[in-house]
Amino acid sequence: MRRRGPFTAIHKAKATQHAALACLLAMGGIAIAGPSGLLAWSENLRLLDKRQAQLAEIEAQRDALANRVALLDPKNADPDMVGELLRSQLNVVHPDEVVIKLED
Repeated sequence: MRRRGPFTAIHKAKATQHAALACLLAMGGIAIAGPSGLLAWSENLRLLDKRQAQLAEIEAQRDALANRVALLDPKNADPDMVGELLRSQLNVVHPDEVVIKLED
């Protein structure tokens, strides 16, 4: 029967230390080069600025549409808006008006 010496315990300890070091190096690599790591930080900031600009543009469009909807409220409709829609959708004009079509 062979007796196990102290070298087996030393080898186990070294193997555990090497495995822990490999895990730490892998986590460090992911923290630097991963999808949300330090290298991707500037790209994420650029995308955030782009999305915020798009959001501001869409909010401005939404506010403009909300204003048009408020002007067409059946209880208190804006006469100018109603006249504009009648003229554009039904091609209705007064006899004394001149129509000038502009290219969009």
